Amino acid sequence: MNTRKLVNFFFKTLFIGTIAGLVTSFFVKAEDYALVLNPFDFMGIAGFLLFFIGLGLVFAAVSQMGFFAHLFLNRLGLGLFRSYWPTVQVVLIAFVVFDLVYFPYQATEGEVSVLWYMLMAAAILGYGLLIAWIKAKETKPRAFIPALFLMVVMTTIEWIPGMRTEGTDYAWLMIIPLLACNTYQLLKLHRLHETDSDQAATARENNPSKKANPKKA
Repeated sequence: MNTRKLVNFFFKTLFIGTIAGLVTSFFVKAEDYALVLNPFDFMGIAGFLLFFIGLGLVFAAVSQMGFFAHLFLNRLGLGLFRSYWPTVQVVLIAFVVFDLVYFPYQATEGEVSVLWYMLMAAAILGYGLLIAWIKAKETKPRAFIPALFLMVVMTTIEWIPGMRTEGTDYAWLMIIPLLACNTYQLLKLHRLHETDSDQAATARENNPSKKANPKKA
């Protein structure tokens, strides 16, 4: 992957995170928007938009750091655990899904129903399974578990600051951009490599000097 494609990949991820964060704010902070729309307050609306655009950019940057950390962790895990690395990832995925239910529920001391946290964990796991299936279908079957690991484990780690805030507003404002950015990065990366491979193959075909010389008589 050349520098131009890497920079393009970086800025597209930032754009997706920004749009996802801004659109989410329209639903999560609808009451706040209503206050500056009735009566109409241009400076108030501009302030809200700039704030949530900046927030989306921050969450997109967090997603990018998590994604590249996942690439490094995956190579490290293969080196340390070798053929057992997929099993280790499955265990970690199960542990994180359990944590998404147990620890937040304990933190609320029973004030919030455990069913809410079970649905939240099931939604993240279900979405991760869908994206991992798409990734495996477009690449190879063994890519399923690492993709699921990214969508569940790494996304949850990135989401920790949002889960620690009071209320659910900023948890929603953070998880949607994280899922959107991680999905884009996961499904786009192999396409960039495929494009590079196709271009290299085309260049070899069009460059006679690259072709094998015929044997001398």
